[in-house]
Parts: sequence; C-alpha cells; structure tokens
Amino acid sequence: MYFNEECLTSQELVNKTNIKLPLFNRRQVKENTKKNPKWIHFGPGNIFRAFIANLQQSLLDRGEDDCGIIAVAPNNSEIIDKIYRPHDNLSLLVTMNADGSNEKKIIASITESLTCDMQNKVDWERIESICIAGSLQIMSFTITEKGYKLKKDNGEYLESVKQDLQMGPSQVKSFMGKITSLLYKRYLNGAKPVSLVSMDNCSHNGIVLHDAILDIAKIWIDRNLVKREFQQYLEKNITYPCTMIDKITPYPSEKIQEELKQDGFNDMDFVVSSRGSKYAPFVNAEKTEYLVVEDSFINGRPALEKTGVIFTDRATVDKVEKMKVCTCLNPLHTALAIFGCLLGYTSISSEMNSPLLRKLVEKIGYDEGMKVVIDPGVILPKEFIEKCINERFPNSAIPDTPQRIACDTSQKVAIRFGETIKAYMKSNTLKSEDLVYIPLTIAAWCRYLLGIDDKGNEFSISPDPLLEVLQSKLGNINLGDKINVHNILEDILSDSKIFGVNLYDAGIGEKIEGYFLEMISKKNGVEITLNKYLK
Repeated sequence: MYFNEECLTSQELVNKTNIKLPLFNRRQVKENTKKNPKWIHFGPGNIFRAFIANLQQSLLDRGEDDCGIIAVAPNNSEIIDKIYRPHDNLSLLVTMNADGSNEKKIIASITESLTCDMQNKVDWERIESICIAGSLQIMSFTITEKGYKLKKDNGEYLESVKQDLQMGPSQVKSFMGKITSLLYKRYLNGAKPVSLVSMDNCSHNGIVLHDAILDIAKIWIDRNLVKREFQQYLEKNITYPCTMIDKITPYPSEKIQEELKQDGFNDMDFVVSSRGSKYAPFVNAEKTEYLVVEDSFINGRPALEKTGVIFTDRATVDKVEKMKVCTCLNPLHTALAIFGCLLGYTSISSEMNSPLLRKLVEKIGYDEGMKVVIDPGVILPKEFIEKCINERFPNSAIPDTPQRIACDTSQKVAIRFGETIKAYMKSNTLKSEDLVYIPLTIAAWCRYLLGIDDKGNEFSISPDPLLEVLQSKLGNINLGDKINVHNILEDILSDSKIFGVNLYDAGIGEKIEGYFLEMISKKNGVEITLNKYLK
C-alpha cells in the first residue's frame, strides 16, 4: 500500500490499522482553499505538520472551518518534491505517548505545496496569486531563528539581502526579501489587510519579523524602488502577532518507520536534505503541546481557541515566552544537549536516567531560573517545568538527541541563559555572581567547542554559524594542557552579542574560566567537575 490520497477511502486501512482518518470532505476543502485561500504557511517541516496543520485539521473535522493550509518551502524544493507531492500533501502523524503507546492520524489539512523561488515561475506566480487574495487571513512561519536574519554578526547585510536591497521587489533571493516582495504585490493589488504570524522559537518573534520586513521596505523606499506609501501599509494594514510555541518534534524514528511498514505502507523512506535535515512521509512527536498567540488579527482568523490555542495580549505572550525559553524548558534542554554530547549520550531520555544530569537541570530550573520567572497567568510555571522534567524529557518514546538540540547554540545562549543572568544583575535581592549551574553549563559549552568528549575522543560538533570563529579563538587545546585560560576565553565570554551581556561584568567570567580549567584538566574532567559542584 502506498501513502497517498487513496488511503483516505481504503477499507483495508480502516480494518487492519488503528490509524485515524480525516472526517471532512478533502476534495471540497481543496476546492474551497484554491478559490478563497485563508492561510499560507512558510516552513513545511516537522513542527508544522505535527502541530499547526493538526490544529486546522481539528477544526475541519468538526466543521468549524472549510479551508485548509497551503504549505510553502522557503528556499529549496527538496521537501516539496520528495515528501509532500509524492504523497498528495498528506502527512502521517504519530503521537508517541510516555507509556509507550502510539496514536496515528493522517493529516489532510494541507491542500497544496509550493516552493518560494522566483526561478520556479509556476510556483511563484501561484504564491503571488494567494498573497493578493482578499480572503487571505494569515501568512505564518516556522523558518527557524536564522530565517529572520538580514545581517552577519559584524553588522553587514548578508550577500543575498544586499542584492535584494539593490534590485528591489522584482528580483529577490533572501527569504525576508521574498516576503516583503509578496507584501508589496498585495499592497499594489488593493492594499488588503493580512496578519503575519511567526511561530518560531525566537524571542519577540512578531517584532523580529516586523523589523526585518520594515528594514528592507524602508531601503527600497529610499532608493525609489517601491512607492513611499508602502511603509504605511506595512504598519497600518498588517499585524505581526507574537507567539510562543512548544512541542517536541524530533527527527523521524526508525522504530516508527518499521511499525508503519508493518501496517502495510511501502513508502516510508527517509529523505535527508542537502542541509542535513531528515524528513519522512510521517512525523513523530510528543503529545504535550502549547501555542500562545497575541490576538491581533486584522482580517479574521480560524477559531483555534477551540483546539486549545491560548489567545491573549502581547504582554502575556512575552511572559509565557520568557518562562519557557529563559527558564522552564530551553535552558534545561541546552544544558542536556551540551553535557550529553560531552558524556557520550545519544538520547535526551537516557540523560534523564542519570541522577547527575537530572540534578543539574533541576538546579538550573528550580534553584536558579525560577527565582526570576514571571508567572504569565495562563500557564503555571511550576506545572510547566515539572512536566518537562518528570514527563517530557524522560519520555523514551521520543527519539530526541542532544546532538540535534546542540545545533546553533551560539544563537540561543543569549536568550536561554543571558536573560536570567541579566535578571539577577538587575535584582535588588539576587546577585549574578552567586550563580553556579548556568556558569557551569556555559563553561561546558566552551569545553564542547573543542570537539573532544570526556573520554578524550573526537566527536562531531553540531552545526553552528559561529563554529569556526569560536574554535579559532580557543585554538588547539588538549586535555591536560597548561593554558592561560583568561587569554583564551576572554574574547568569547565578554561578547555580549553571544550572551546578551559581558559575563565579566556579570561577575561570572572568572568563575566560568575556573570551571573550564577543571573540565580540561584530565579525561573524565567534565563528569568529575559536575560531581564536585552538584554534590
């Protein structure tokens, strides 16, 4: 049996498997969406298929909506050509419960898939036609934190952005340039309102998206490449809600692949993209999920509150985001990722079986982070962090790895640790120099960048845009070397672009240097250092 639209009417599938089928008329939904598109989403990866598309499916199943979502790949066509289109834009969602059971469901709410590439004229013209439609309510994004960046770390524009700024909206290469071009097309065709919704895990994502688009638009205006009124349109007729999204959607599991083959599917093969991402016709994910959205929609929206989405104001979204990203989840995940790679772990769940690593994340979360967390009111921080530590991270059914989470750590530490450090510095009752476990983790990250594990063996460091720069500052350090640690680490630890603050100004730079020296002193130095400060 092949995984395509014929499965939706397969009696064999109903009789022999426990896979849940959609309850709506997909053909009618596809027609409705083509005529009057309401929602286009850029970034068709696993979080979109497992969470966002499933939310809309719930509304369709209950007759609460009559349109699906159009999925767009931001930069290349691999996932569209190899995953989406061969399977009629269907996805198989496998929810992996903590008790070891799985729930399977065909996601059929994605009605069309396209590639956001001006060279692909058919797809680009179709995207333009969607983006000028008066019915369009939402343009949403899961493109990772890097997708919104216009500039290099030295402040210069990226080469693709430079070209876009020179050529204008008719010839765009950068993703933010493409979105700004599409909005200009919408402006020229009636200046219709629409909401741009970032669902990426980056701080103040709606503001980041707004600023990137306005940055490009203002330069186009200054260079007379677009009409001057375009800026007013972007600020008056477009809204940019902030969001907080949370659901663990790791790379596809070989165990789940085998289970689906036993269900009778012959085409569950993995596809590894040119960028190293792994995809499959199915997506596996945990059951727990949160989506908190600023309720600022200018042209209507789906009734997603009926699916558990929390709609609120921007200030509350900001509090929820800080609770999750700065305290209750992401810092703990990053700590597990760094130490997991150094200590030879290949799964997050197995790390939580280590009393040492469990105690580490409890110390970072409960002892250091929770002292500065702000209760957002809509989600209780204590309940959120307890679910992470006691249910989500230990879930052995989730094949998540420290190596995956360690990707792009240099882009994350300013939020995941820097915000807590700054909160201590501003506090009248807390002192940043009293922090122990966050500095210990930062020292471990510097140790991790050497690419040598705790046994003294080389390992592959996960992709990171600053890897070469950081490693050049560290030089060739071997375990047991006598080094001038301050001369080596000063440039890194004083870099407020990385950490959000100069760590010496915070009173913990020298402390981190000391931890680092202990970790490189001998084989097993990382574990010895952890034991020393945790016991």
